[in-house]
Amino acid sequence: MKNIVITGGAGFIGSHVVRLFVNKYPEYKIINLDKLTYAGNLANLKDIEDKPNYKFVKMDICDFDAFYKLMQDEQIDGIIHLAAESHVDRSIKDPFTFARTNVMGTLSLLQAAKLYWESLPEKYEGKRFYHISTDEVYGALEMTHPEGVPAPFSTKASSEAQHEAYGEDFFVETTKYNPHSPYSASKASSDHFVRAYHDTYGMPTIVTNCSNNYGPYQFPEKLIPLFINNIRHRKPLPVYGKGENVRDWLYVEDHARAIDTIFHNGKIAETYNIGGFNEWKNIDIIKVVINTVDRLLGRAEGEDLDLITYVTDRLGHDARYAIDSRKLQSELGWEPSLQFEEGIEKTVKWYLENEEWMDDITSGDYEKYYDDMYKGR
Repeated sequence: MKNIVITGGAGFIGSHVVRLFVNKYPEYKIINLDKLTYAGNLANLKDIEDKPNYKFVKMDICDFDAFYKLMQDEQIDGIIHLAAESHVDRSIKDPFTFARTNVMGTLSLLQAAKLYWESLPEKYEGKRFYHISTDEVYGALEMTHPEGVPAPFSTKASSEAQHEAYGEDFFVETTKYNPHSPYSASKASSDHFVRAYHDTYGMPTIVTNCSNNYGPYQFPEKLIPLFINNIRHRKPLPVYGKGENVRDWLYVEDHARAIDTIFHNGKIAETYNIGGFNEWKNIDIIKVVINTVDRLLGRAEGEDLDLITYVTDRLGHDARYAIDSRKLQSELGWEPSLQFEEGIEKTVKWYLENEEWMDDITSGDYEKYYDDMYKGR
């Protein structure tokens, strides 16, 4: 029996990881630890909440004493750390919360794990601290991709084709950190603490840096679910600048599979980049989402393109992120399973079929927050 804590397990990516581990490993005990802030939602896990190998614990990762006690009481063997404040706009408005959760929260988990595991006869043997980070810690890349909508790449063979088409201007595991927002700075700091605990104390750690995720259960402050919801209600679609910023997109279930692979087979003290080989300009993604929603709602395709509303660009807005996942592919055999058009079709269908889930979390307070955020931008 392995006893594993997954922090942030009621959030978007975390809930997919919890579900995968609970269903795939009935011999494990999976403890979902979440503070249940605005983006944490136990409705994301209704389908597995009664499983015998699943347990939910409401806890703030900054509460060192409570987490240390949990480590002892549950005899924790592994930690998969996803809990984080993750929205760049919120970090610009409130950087202190991001420093507290992402930096001090991670440090709290590390120190509690260190003290508990070092107290055991076997110490670190069979233990693992897996920290999930972001590609944003690397800063920004040059806009070197071809004009127009880049073709999506999602297999090992096509990843090589992508490099042939785009050159070698990608984030790799050794890319120098250069964060540009309070969010990415807080994640960069937490990454450094995780690596320092390995180098100083010998803690068995792994760090992964992932590109933008999309899929079911994502809180609708992020681009794709926000725009799906706004298109439903024919509300404006606020696009920063000219929408020329480029991101690499990965379907969330593919990320969960990568986490599973790395947790079980990754090398201690290594970093792995996880990406979808799907570079898209924001404006091109938005047009795909509009066309897909319109078609599935029985509207004329492109009927809601006039909802696009250009707003003042985000402060410190990075131009381009692109992850090179070839290390993960060659060493551990993982590759993404879906091209973007397939993933978007599944994603839009899910949100349109789960309008109650969406309506339950888009409260008046949430909508007022966004009305205020985009005012004057």
